[in-house]
Amino acid sequence: MSSSICTPNSLLSYTRLKPNCNSLSSHRPKRSSSLIPIASLSIPKETVLNSFHERRALKIISGLQNFDKDNVASVVTAADKGGATHVDIACDPDLVKLATSLTRLPICVSSVDPSVFLAAVDAGASMVEIGNYDSFYDAGIVFSPEQILDLTMETRRILPLVTLSVTVPHTLCLPDQAKLAELLEQEGVDIIQTEGGKCSNPSKSGVLGLIEKASPTLAAAYLISRAVRIPVMCASGLSAVTAPMAITAGAAGIGVGSAINKLNDVIAMIAEVRSIADSLGLPVTTRNELENRGLRL
Repeated sequence: MSSSICTPNSLLSYTRLKPNCNSLSSHRPKRSSSLIPIASLSIPKETVLNSFHERRALKIISGLQNFDKDNVASVVTAADKGGATHVDIACDPDLVKLATSLTRLPICVSSVDPSVFLAAVDAGASMVEIGNYDSFYDAGIVFSPEQILDLTMETRRILPLVTLSVTVPHTLCLPDQAKLAELLEQEGVDIIQTEGGKCSNPSKSGVLGLIEKASPTLAAAYLISRAVRIPVMCASGLSAVTAPMAITAGAAGIGVGSAINKLNDVIAMIAEVRSIADSLGLPVTTRNELENRGLRL
């Protein structure tokens, strides 16, 4: 099997990545001493992290720059009725209110701007994510490790008690991904998310192609999960075929986006979420709990 893994050395970036994997050797940004009011938590942190500690988390992602309310509503509904444990949406208070009207699942909001997280948490989000960078890669932008650390510390300053997930960019070589994950853990991050499917170009179709597409994020999950003690979420390019591989590789959960949010029909979305949930062996009680809340097909 052969696959083509892209190296985005031609992308414009805020700070160009160094090819020698030494970009994390000395950077330790200074902490800010400013104080920001603490947002109330809609769901206790222990509840948000429970499925990760049980290594069965399934997060469905609508997209960091997806503000289409109809599509977001469909994705949230699919996550809820399909048996997911979390849903991830763009960081917008109105979208958060929409999502909380459709599900009791923990709502994660994604952004690369820490200043917008507070309003979303006040609206009902129980988890924040620095990541889901795909739309930035499309624009020729990558993030340096130093910038991600800065964003992380600013987010922790604003929201010291809220569950924080940070994506480690696939644009770093694997040793630097592991090093950045270790530094993020030291800064109080709760979950590390991997990525990679965006730059994998499978040479095969069918099952072999699905495995090829997932190989970068699976490799990152394997390495990072052995470098940190906090949960690792494997995301990007995953499917019902490769989701169990992510758990075997060491991930505590998986994140799925385009396999769901690119579908045009909510019933198809629900079916795909259920297929992935089944592949992870999520207990039947999870779906029974959903049905007890009146969320039937």
